[in-house]
Amino acid sequence: MKKIEHLGIAVHNLETSNMLFEKLLGVSHYKIEEVASEGVRTSFFKSGPNKIELLEATDSESPIAKFLEKKGEGIHHVAFAVEDLEAEIARLTKEGFTVLNKTPKKGADNKLVAFLHPKSTNGVLIELCQEASSPPVEWGME
Repeated sequence: MKKIEHLGIAVHNLETSNMLFEKLLGVSHYKIEEVASEGVRTSFFKSGPNKIELLEATDSESPIAKFLEKKGEGIHHVAFAVEDLEAEIARLTKEGFTVLNKTPKKGADNKLVAFLHPKSTNGVLIELCQEASSPPVEWGME
């Protein structure tokens, strides 16, 4: 794993949270993107080398909606950048971690992603991110 790629924060209202984080970080978000397959709308902020992803549910059955219902707003996941996502999935599976998706899937911000179940990582949802070679046309960007 190369570095922490971003911290994901679940929010009830993306517009309200964007205003709050703009004041907090002193910068505007650089992208709003919907990931329909996950039932989520995201907003990304970059402050120095650090990135924050705000996540708002677009579907009442989505993982973010369920997280918000159960735990409320707050840190949802820690994402790590990796060079070779498939190799990391294989390595971590061999190490005994529970990988939620053994095949990389499209994520936000031009990433391929996989998740590790919190039960195998001391209660923290871990996202593994690899930069996609080029963004597919259907990935919307603001």
